Amino acid sequence: MHLQEESRLVAAARKDPTVFAVLFDAYHPKILAYLIHRTGEVALAQDLASETFFKALSKLWQFQFRSISFSAWLYRIATNEMNMYYRSKRPVSLDALMEGCGFDASDSSDLVEELKEAEEKLSRQKDFLEIQKKLENLPFVYQTVITLRYLEEKDFPEIAEIMGKRKGTVRSLLSRGLQKLRNVQQK
Repeated sequence: MHLQEESRLVAAARKDPTVFAVLFDAYHPKILAYLIHRTGEVALAQDLASETFFKALSKLWQFQFRSISFSAWLYRIATNEMNMYYRSKRPVSLDALMEGCGFDASDSSDLVEELKEAEEKLSRQKDFLEIQKKLENLPFVYQTVITLRYLEEKDFPEIAEIMGKRKGTVRSLLSRGLQKLRNVQQK
């Protein structure tokens, strides 16, 4: 989705929360996939994605298009939610999101289908699970940058936006993270 379209939809969603469903439909699969890559658990990822969109909707009035796109803002929220989960271990379910905000996804069968597809993908990818275990041994910042770059296929400027860091810092973190990952593989 282009920045202009995002801007128009965010402005409309501020006045009418039901418009937020369009943004939800556009970005939920991407945020869910990111969280699945990061956590390795579909149910947990779904809970964290729900909390991400709940926060995005409730804080939509605070979002401003400066140097960050709406999608990057969502990734940042998702990363923060994951951090908070691992600190407190209290996820929010999709049902709570729907009840608390008064909006519903356009078709809940799509969400069930996404969940099934994600579970099938994870079960077929033994290599992914091995890498996931190795990533878990790295500090969180390296897990984030490696996941965004290689699993989410984000470019350096977008990763910098998501993480709130400079591009050069992101490149350094990626380099150090990959070296640490290689060291874990050799053990």
